[in-house]
Amino acid sequence: MTATLAPPVRIGNAAVGALGMLAVATGALESVVTPTLPLLQRELDMSPAEGALLSIVLLITGALVTPVAGKFGDRYGGKRVLIRLMAVVCAGGLVSALAPNLPVLLLGQVLQGAMVGALPLSFILVRKHLPAGESKVAIGVVSGLFVGGGMAGTLSAGPVAEGLSRHWMFALPTIAVIGSTVLVNRLMPHDPPDRSDGAGVDWPGLVLLSGTLITLMLVLALAPDIGSQPLVLGALIVVLAAFVTGWTAVERRAASPMVDLRMLARPAMWKSCVLTFVMCVGTSVAVYLVPQLFAVSADEYGFGAGATEIGFFLLPGAVAASLAGPISGIGARRFGSRAVVTTGIFIMAAALIALAAVHTEVWHLIVGKVMISLANGLCVTAMVTSTATSVDQSDTGIATSLVLVTRVIGYAVGSQVGGALLTAGTPSGSDVPAESAFVTGFVIAGAVTALSLLVARTMSKGVKE
Repeated sequence: MTATLAPPVRIGNAAVGALGMLAVATGALESVVTPTLPLLQRELDMSPAEGALLSIVLLITGALVTPVAGKFGDRYGGKRVLIRLMAVVCAGGLVSALAPNLPVLLLGQVLQGAMVGALPLSFILVRKHLPAGESKVAIGVVSGLFVGGGMAGTLSAGPVAEGLSRHWMFALPTIAVIGSTVLVNRLMPHDPPDRSDGAGVDWPGLVLLSGTLITLMLVLALAPDIGSQPLVLGALIVVLAAFVTGWTAVERRAASPMVDLRMLARPAMWKSCVLTFVMCVGTSVAVYLVPQLFAVSADEYGFGAGATEIGFFLLPGAVAASLAGPISGIGARRFGSRAVVTTGIFIMAAALIALAAVHTEVWHLIVGKVMISLANGLCVTAMVTSTATSVDQSDTGIATSLVLVTRVIGYAVGSQVGGALLTAGTPSGSDVPAESAFVTGFVIAGAVTALSLLVARTMSKGVKE
């Protein structure tokens, strides 16, 4: 049957540009909650625990949807699945924009979480419709624009929510998602499915994977409060272990597993996941700590910056993040993935250690954040590109999904580590963490990042073209 299929139509810059616009719009919509969480807590009368739930529910849904989207994209065709997925995201954005209370807003965020699956589906389309060398650059462009869109959302959400309302900070990027989805539907040719084996969906594996990821997020959310809830945390860890054990057993026996553990066991695959996790932990520690340091009173050791000033200070980092993807794609094509990853690790480790040692001027933090954003973009894009082009074309979606799920988990872990360090470093009776808590966070993140060189040096060099 597959032998009778026509060869894929080569796409032009307009189709790649439409995917890039979609990446910007979804990245912006994904990121609006984090910088405006205090405002949302005030307006919706949320407790800190409810605020924490709101901040991670999109990550949970995204981590669940991503491997499913990649699997379905490989099986049924990337464009077909992408358009349907974005319809769910648009519905979620509209629900969030109109939400009168927390339960409705949580529902909107659950639906919006489907957006994380858009990236592996975009990679499927790019890989099918472009030659290998050009696909590397295109994947880098799309990845970089998603990161840039996320930073744009972070910078604009506060001013939009304060100047208009919290409803508009969801509505504006949702309108952009709707428009870019229409463009993708018109400009991107249909791609034939790569698989016609007729195998059913691995629902037991999906359910167990869902339980694993949800429990993991709950463990991370409760970890800073281990002193007050040790029994609850211990019980969750036991449940997590049971889910992991059950999921592994089911996936090994499944005829068509949702996540092929044999693929994860490949050296190139697990190394990509390990490096992506480490780099995202280091990045998210900095993403959490740097704005907090900007906001610390100038009477202490900080700069007393408000939301608008912090957004301005973070703007250079947003530019670096958006440029890192294309640079990484070009670098991987010319020098190989290992060279790009190694360079990124050196840059990030050096920047984190430098921030621990020197953070007495605003420009110290700005430069440090720029270097960290650049390093993260270089490494993660190189990992995704290397993974997407090193597996069979029919496995592109699920392979890149594994890397992107690792990215989500890495960001969640790093944020919780940063929050736990500041909580532990806040003296009794004070709401200002000790400066040493920031130093400790930067040092830990830098040391872990540097250790990842042990894994990077064992990577294959990657194809040079």
